[in-house]
Amino acid sequence: MTQEYGGIVPAYKDTSERWQRTLPETRHALLRAMGLEPDGVSPAADPGVRVLRKNRTIAVAQPSELVLEDGTRLRVDHHVPLDLPIGYHRLQPLDGQDETWIIRRPDSCWLPPDLRTWGWAVQLYAARSRTSWGIGDLGDLRRLARWSHALGAGVLLLNPLCAVAPEIPQQASPYYPSSRRFRNPLYLRIEDIPGADHPTVGLPALAAAAQALNATRRIDRDQVLRHKVEALEKIWDLGVADDRFDFFCQQEGESLRGFAAFCVLAERYGGDWRCWPREYQRPDSPAVRRFAQDALSRWRFHQWLQWQLDRQLASAASALPLVTDLPIGVSPGGADAWQWQDVLANGATVGAPPDQFNADGQDWALSPFIPHRLRAVRYGPFIETVRSSLRHAGGLRIDHVMGLFRLYWISQGRGAYVRYPSTELLAIIAVESHRAQAWIAGEDLGTVEKQVRRQLAENRILSYRLVWFEDQPPEEFPELALAAVSTHDLPTVAGFWTGADFMAQQRIGQQPSEAGFAKIRDRLITATDLSENASPTQAVAAAYRALGQAPSAVLAACLDDALAVEERPNMPGTTTQWPNWSLALPQPLEEIESAALPKQIAESLRRPDQAG
Repeated sequence: MTQEYGGIVPAYKDTSERWQRTLPETRHALLRAMGLEPDGVSPAADPGVRVLRKNRTIAVAQPSELVLEDGTRLRVDHHVPLDLPIGYHRLQPLDGQDETWIIRRPDSCWLPPDLRTWGWAVQLYAARSRTSWGIGDLGDLRRLARWSHALGAGVLLLNPLCAVAPEIPQQASPYYPSSRRFRNPLYLRIEDIPGADHPTVGLPALAAAAQALNATRRIDRDQVLRHKVEALEKIWDLGVADDRFDFFCQQEGESLRGFAAFCVLAERYGGDWRCWPREYQRPDSPAVRRFAQDALSRWRFHQWLQWQLDRQLASAASALPLVTDLPIGVSPGGADAWQWQDVLANGATVGAPPDQFNADGQDWALSPFIPHRLRAVRYGPFIETVRSSLRHAGGLRIDHVMGLFRLYWISQGRGAYVRYPSTELLAIIAVESHRAQAWIAGEDLGTVEKQVRRQLAENRILSYRLVWFEDQPPEEFPELALAAVSTHDLPTVAGFWTGADFMAQQRIGQQPSEAGFAKIRDRLITATDLSENASPTQAVAAAYRALGQAPSAVLAACLDDALAVEERPNMPGTTTQWPNWSLALPQPLEEIESAALPKQIAESLRRPDQAG
């Protein structure tokens, strides 16, 4: 752990290579958010956590018992065995002194040596078929996976499918989750749930009303929720007698029980636990246990929803490996923050400092883990979050991967960086990556310390490279990378090429940089030899021909680009000015599957030696 008090960095270099110093009042506010006194003693680095690589050991000063993760107990007198299995183990001195928690890590994250593949980057909510209930769902994902596989894709990259609070209005942003461990029931395909066709459910009428929402591109999550909950409640009322459901609940344990309790309480008192009656603000309180028991059927209903989501996600993953997406934090009022409130900051959120793209910086309004408290609980919440994200996944994209090293905390309008125990966090990711047999990519855009990319490469974590941002052409991108043209927060190719995105920013009151747009345009023309008079479709095709020259392990093609969509999914720095995360693709999947441009892009990105 860092020797800086509370992990707060006294100064950092911004993207212009200028030093920015942490103000005393900022430091005091962040320390209070950690539960520390401004003039107190810094939490000592807990010696009870050790990271071990292959053929490394620990000398023990006194006879101890080594408790392996599987429960095996071994007597240790001098050194921990060299062949310790990968995982998490406990070394307990026989004289009763504090135990040491050992993370035996693999040399790196799991990464096939011949990984060379491509896939669509999809905002699932936007990818509707004619039978969708107003929003793209897991049935649509299964269809997308089969179509993508037929085009030669090896993966399908998804937006976060994380759960939001079960309330109206529904949270639209997939990067502002109530829980990163559980998933959003809006993504359920109702027709695929056993019992949906029972006459008492009235599926034809419910489906017709919900499918009418497909008539407009603007996704109405509130109406989708109403229709789907009505159907789901009727199916649940039929009665569930399935040993697999009971096994799922047993397997997920206290995490699922707590999450379901949060959902039931949120339906009654709102989605922010900080506004609930005081007796319900602690998940371990007797009042919460009584409430859950009194609302037993509803509590089980929310567990059942997660089981159905798990089954449908597994079905989609069987058609093509999925790459899931891990947001950098959680809603302060959400389920994870309720269950883990003792290890999350109170009164501070995370974001990004000012840079050339955002002069005022960004506040993402997400709660961060307190580093020393997370370490004190042996990283349980972090392990659970990563493990859940890798469930049914062939890969994982970690949003703002720099957060494994330091995070920009904001309190009372002021910000500073806080250090994290990256050695231990990277070891955990390596363990979970190997267990899931899934590769890891880190979104390393923005203010990045020089050593971060080196350490990511040492751990075989793919970097993130964008045509929009890189000065070198795609053929000079690194092999150890996930390469793309753009992201959900940046202009689409068509929106950029036509100037529609620039004009949209001006229309909603933003001040886009003309010089920045000109630089990207020159970069695209240089990489593609595009004519200034090229059509948007020609610009898209040329951009992906250029991307196809990259030697990077994974290439990602945005499905919005494949339809020459001009609107970007998300406009950073806006709330109501832009329909963030709420625009469906302009065509249903049935038409996309026969369109020419997606096939052209697939041909440009297909690799003869690819491995999925």
